[in-house]
Formats: sequence, C-alpha cells, structure tokens
Amino acid sequence: QVQLVESGGGLVQAGGSLRLSCAASGRSFSSYGMGWFRQVPGKEREFGAAISGSGGSTYYSDSVKGRFTISRDNAKNTVYLQMNSLKPEDTAGYYCARYTSAGVFRRPTSLADFGSWGQGTQVTVSS
Repeated sequence: QVQLVESGGGLVQAGGSLRLSCAASGRSFSSYGMGWFRQVPGKEREFGAAISGSGGSTYYSDSVKGRFTISRDNAKNTVYLQMNSLKPEDTAGYYCARYTSAGVFRRPTSLADFGSWGQGTQVTVSS
C-alpha cells in the first residue's frame, strides 16, 4: 500500500504563492498518474489538477487553471502543486492522490478514479 504525505501548506495573503509537495512511498511511482484535490468542511472534495506518470500530460479544473501548476519529480517520488495568485476562496484542505490503476491517465470523473489518498495539508488565504 502506497503512503502519500503532503507538506507545504500554511497561511498566505491573497495574491501570494505556495508550493505543496506530496511524497510517495514504495516503488513504481512513475507508473501512476497523480492528482491534487481540495476540500472545504461541509463540501465535497473537488478536483484541482492531475499529471500523468511521465509528467508529460496534465489536467486542470477551471477554478485553478492558469494559476496552479502541477509537476512531478519521479527520481524523488514527489508530486508538486505550485499555487500562484492565491485567492481567499482557495482556502481548503489540499490532498494528493494516486490513480487507482497504473498506466491509466484520463480526466478524473469521480473520486473513485483514485485509490490512495494522503492526509492533507491546510492552505489558508487571507484577504
């Protein structure tokens, strides 16, 4: 079972930037697509960004496209989320996740596309 550990969250002013990291344990990291989601208490977890195993393909939600960038370093078993131009509405818990199946990469349609989840890191954007 893979373990995913997020870090890099914190408090930032509107317009600022943060970079989140997600370190994965185990082998075959590069065989799996990875994603970032966010969740506000009382609301459903929502998709933010995803990246293929090689890093050559990405998907973004409309709410973060143009401001957030997902990337990965397969040598370090780590996926990143660079968040720029942050807004108060970006305040949420941020979670990384691994696609359920190796070699599969498509725009997520449900949380079930992902089989492993981290514990999350909190991002708070003040106005």
